[in-house]
Order: sequence, then structure tokens, then C-alpha cells
Amino acid sequence: MQAVTYDGAGGVVVRDVPEPTIDEPTDAIVAVRWASVCGTDLHLLDDPAGLPEGFVMGHEFVGEVVEVGRGVHSVGVGDLVVAGDYTACGSCWFCRRGEHWHCASRAFFGTGTTFGPALPGGQAELVRVPMADTTLRRIPAGLDPSHAVLVGDALATGYAAARVCAPLPGDCVAVVGGGPVGQLTALVAQALGAGTVVLTDMDATRRGVASSLGSVSCSPAEAPDVIIELTDGRGADSVVDAVGGAAILDAALPLLRKGGRLVSVGVPREAAWDLPLTAAFTAGISIDFVVGNMLRDADPLLAMLGTGLLDPSPLVTTRLPLTRAAEAYSAVRNRTTLKPLIYP
Repeated sequence: MQAVTYDGAGGVVVRDVPEPTIDEPTDAIVAVRWASVCGTDLHLLDDPAGLPEGFVMGHEFVGEVVEVGRGVHSVGVGDLVVAGDYTACGSCWFCRRGEHWHCASRAFFGTGTTFGPALPGGQAELVRVPMADTTLRRIPAGLDPSHAVLVGDALATGYAAARVCAPLPGDCVAVVGGGPVGQLTALVAQALGAGTVVLTDMDATRRGVASSLGSVSCSPAEAPDVIIELTDGRGADSVVDAVGGAAILDAALPLLRKGGRLVSVGVPREAAWDLPLTAAFTAGISIDFVVGNMLRDADPLLAMLGTGLLDPSPLVTTRLPLTRAAEAYSAVRNRTTLKPLIYP
């Protein structure tokens, strides 16, 4: 079968690889209909220490179940499903608490050994899905599968961020970063009742998308003054770092009011961050680092899409065949699109 693989030199190449097989009774095989290219994929290419040459990429995908192991009960052959970006057993102490990311059996699709055991990804014609009862969820009838693909990671991450912000009616939520996760965080924050959502990004096109989706958009230089004016001088009730890294966290902190909450969902590039401890303590702020969790949150995510409460279509503007996957990667790197999809 054909798959998008790491080329060993900082890029991707489509090549023929062996078809996956059922290895465990809890496995399923999914024929991929749509897969996406994510910013995390680019991070891996830039720092490929855990990514061997030839490894199959991709961690956001939807498709049709074509084979199941004898231990799979929640999905069957013919079901149209979305996968979480990582697997989990569903029964351990962490999984029972809804903290699937900490499951000892977790494996992250398409990322080599960067986040744990290697598991080939979904930018392929077929993909093996371990622990399918936990990892897969049926897509409701009538929901566009090319929208449902976002549930696996980008939308799950945005929802996790907004969920931790827990905006009260009238609250101001600021989002730093206008990529797919930032845009989806802003949409979810609006859906959860935030009074004002401010999205800041250096890119004017991304600011335009945010404005069209109901956020107040501004450049990073403008953000402090915009937020001060909107909040009667207090600052934002919550600030979400949707990019990751020390510089973004440094820029996010001054936007926050006293007693506010900083939520980071961006993958950091640095190993450490110098937090101004005295100022943070005096201001009484809370800081959370959050990972998306479709395995826990699939029901509300699919419901928001299915009812039209969230419309991600402005983010999904590029669709390319699998054979042109390298173009999709270039489009993300060059910021000429937000969320490109590829199909076999």
C-alpha cells in the first residue's frame, strides 16, 4: 500500500509499505478516507530524533473499518470511524479518571518513539488501530467525515483548552496563536459561553479567519491594549497558548488578569521555561499544561459538529491526494493553508 513516510532528511516521501495486519485481538484495521497534516508533524520533521527513516506519518484520520480482531466489540466492519491521535487501554487507573494520556499502554500514531512506543500513522491507505474499543469512535450519520477528522487531535486539543478555561458568561478568553488549534479553541470558547474571545497572531490572513468566525483579532503588539480596553483594565480571565514555547508563554502572561488562568496546549520546543515566580504568586494566577483527549471527549465534540454549533469548514480549505502529500506539508510550513487534508 502507499503511505506518507519520513524521508530521513527532514521531509516526507510517498512510498510502498507493507499492509498492516491484526496483531492483537483488540486491533482493528481502518481504510483511511481522510488524514490531515498537523503542526506537530512539522515539529517531528524539524527534530526527528525519534523518527526513523521510512516511518509512516500522521495522527489525525478517519476511515472505514475493514477488519477487527475477535476482542473488538464497539465497532465493526463497515463502520465509519474517527481515531484518537493516541491509543489507551481504557481500563487502567488513569483511563478510568479520563486521563488517557498517562496510560502505560499509550502509543501515539505517526510520531515514531517521540512520545512512547512507535505506532505507524494514518497518512496511508490502511492503518492498524490498537485497543480499538477505546481508540475509535463511530462518526454519526450526516456528519462530514472531512470535518470529523479534526476531532482526533486539533478540535480535541482546542476543547481541552477551553474546558480548562471554564469561561463564565461574559468572560474574556485570549488565544495566542491563530493556527488550527488556536482557531478551534476560540470557536469552542465561544460555544461554552465566553463573552469575548480575542485571538492574536502575526499573520493577517489568520487574523481575518478569526474575525470571520466571531473573535476579536489583533496582532501580538496590539493585544495588551485591545484586551485592557475590552476588560475595563483588568486583563483576560483566561489566556490560551496555542503555539508552545517559552517566548509564547512570556507573551501570554501579561495578557492575564490577577487571579486568571494560563492554559498551554502548544508543544514546547524548549526543555525549560523561566517563570517569574514572585509575580505569578502575587497575582494568584493558575497555570495548566493540557493535552487533548478525544478518547474522553468524543461525545461532546461530535455533538458540537453534528448540531452545527461548530463549523470548521473555513479551516479546511485544501484537499490533496496522498501522492501530493509533500505539497500539503509545504503549505502548512509556508502558512498558505490552515488544515490541509489528504486522501488515498
